[in-house]
Amino acid sequence: MASNDPTDTGGLFIGRRPGTAPVRFRDAPPSGTPRRRRFDSVLAAALLVVETVLCLSLFGPQPLGWLWVGSQVEYLTGAVTAGISTIMLGSLASLMLTMVVAKRVDHAWKLVRRAGGHRQEQGALEWIFAVSVGITVVAFSVWFLFVEGPGPSLAPTN
Repeated sequence: MASNDPTDTGGLFIGRRPGTAPVRFRDAPPSGTPRRRRFDSVLAAALLVVETVLCLSLFGPQPLGWLWVGSQVEYLTGAVTAGISTIMLGSLASLMLTMVVAKRVDHAWKLVRRAGGHRQEQGALEWIFAVSVGITVVAFSVWFLFVEGPGPSLAPTN
């Protein structure tokens, strides 16, 4: 009797598509010396810091940099549309490039963790990105509500 479970058939009811077999990880490699494990732990932590900095740069330095570049394009060309287009396309391109680099760093982190003797099957990029978004939302809310103020319509006039 053929199995109709989508996890067995790759989402199809008639058979498995090529390349959709479940991922099976090998056993964790044997643990190295304590010095090697410590080095792997430090390297893994450094890679997580790099991932975090990359994700946080998506919400602050990169958009500000593209705003500056767009303002220079608008000044040189005299066309507001050229400046706005530069900002939007540049931000999109740097977002994609940053995520490509972050994904590669995340893959390296998984490899370092596995080399250190941990059974690491999933990366941390999704969690780091989610935490970065949370930090950004909180920081923006504090800035908007307490530093800059919501505006004269909500603020008391006296």
